[in-house]
Amino acid sequence: MKMEKVLDKLGIEKNNEGASTGTKWLKGGGGKIESYSPVDGKKIATVTSVTNDTYDKVIEQAQAAFVEWRMWPAPKRGEVVRQIGDALRKFKEPLGKLVSYEMGKSLQEGYGEVQEMIDICDLAVGMSRQLYGLTMHSERPRHRMYEQWHPLGVVGIISAFNFPVAVWSWNSMIALICGNTCVWKPSEKTPLSAIACQNIIAEVFKENNVPEGVCGLVVGDRECGEWMSNDKRVPLVSATGSTRMGKALGATVAARLGRSLLELGGNNAIIITENADLNIALIGSVFGAVGTAGQRCTTTRRLIIHESIYDSFKKKLVAAYKQLVIGDPLDEKSHVGPLIDKDAVATYEQAIKEIKKAGGKQIVAGGVLTGEGYESGCYVKPCIFEAENDWEIVQHETFAPILYVMKYSKLAEAIAMQNNVPQGLSSSIMTLNMREAEQFLAHSGSDCGIANVNIGTSGAEIGGAFGGEKETGGGRESGSDSWKAYMRRQTNTINWSEQLPLAQGIKFSV
Repeated sequence: MKMEKVLDKLGIEKNNEGASTGTKWLKGGGGKIESYSPVDGKKIATVTSVTNDTYDKVIEQAQAAFVEWRMWPAPKRGEVVRQIGDALRKFKEPLGKLVSYEMGKSLQEGYGEVQEMIDICDLAVGMSRQLYGLTMHSERPRHRMYEQWHPLGVVGIISAFNFPVAVWSWNSMIALICGNTCVWKPSEKTPLSAIACQNIIAEVFKENNVPEGVCGLVVGDRECGEWMSNDKRVPLVSATGSTRMGKALGATVAARLGRSLLELGGNNAIIITENADLNIALIGSVFGAVGTAGQRCTTTRRLIIHESIYDSFKKKLVAAYKQLVIGDPLDEKSHVGPLIDKDAVATYEQAIKEIKKAGGKQIVAGGVLTGEGYESGCYVKPCIFEAENDWEIVQHETFAPILYVMKYSKLAEAIAMQNNVPQGLSSSIMTLNMREAEQFLAHSGSDCGIANVNIGTSGAEIGGAFGGEKETGGGRESGSDSWKAYMRRQTNTINWSEQLPLAQGIKFSV
């Protein structure tokens, strides 16, 4: 399917308004945001960003919709989400291609991202029948205590360019079955994928008479995110992005005593022990390091390798990197696509300069690719450096395919190295030794929100809670009981006796 047909099927016009209340598009009123593909450097379409007035209209409509939406039975809300999942199945091919073309990830990853949306819809449908509370025994006779969960209101969702649609769905589908309404601010680098999603869900909303405003969209730059962060009408802001962004947003939301759910940077390591299956370790390491051109928060950035296999595993890495095909991500033969834009390329080049200045030894050379097929200027070579864990550049997350390798002698040393970075998202150990695996997973082991054995750091299943510690933000999205982040807890006590006993034995009569 040619890109023109993809855009037509998804309802992408040459000029798009960047504001929607669900089924209705509003005049954005702001400046123009042009979406260029990092694949070939061509402009895909232009989007009109929102003004503060337009933003206010979308939030006001979301507030009004919440009053009705929260009263729909949760399973009925789940039925709407089920139909959204079916609609995404119908549009999986064109939406996956748009995600790949606009963001630059491989076509398989583009399809996979849409599949994640479908999967989270399926998960949310089940959750809609299991928003459970607890019952407790009261110390007072003929009293009953229990707790229940209520929706918060308008949930603001700020997503990043590297997962243009999936992370929105992780938040929105669960927030919706909980009874909240949502307003989505996508990355200004990938607005068209968001507009396509809005068009898809609008049809489902129309068919089910969903209140206008249940799921809105505002396209804008950083200022739009600041409006949302400062907005007391938005009790929860879920944001995905850099640690720098998260610190600023978290402080702003906390200042108004709102809630924030933060999914921020990662600096993920794989520990490879002398007891590892080296074939599994190699596959996990290479895909983790170069998948999505290193632009995942779960990308593998450090390999901590046992000294007894260090040299031999380095040779395997070099041989594997020689086989990588860098090129058009819509070509299924390509392993590595482009970085998102030239600013990302500049960051990649600066990081290489800094690692060389620090004394890093080059194992696989990096560089920017030019010539036929690389006209966008966004294609770079995945590279590998020997480094020390405590170097400043290694402590920093560079959103690019740069891998650092280092050696260790004792497992406790390796775990300490892995943990000794500001971030705490994903981690992995490659070993066939049960004691090593359990040591890694114990209280004294990995300090990350995700800890894997014999799989890489990159990616996660939607059935488990996703998120990390330290400068990763502490948020949890997707599966397990993450739905609780989108609700407020209430404790209820019912007195069905003929008396009113008071606390601490206080006597009071009238």
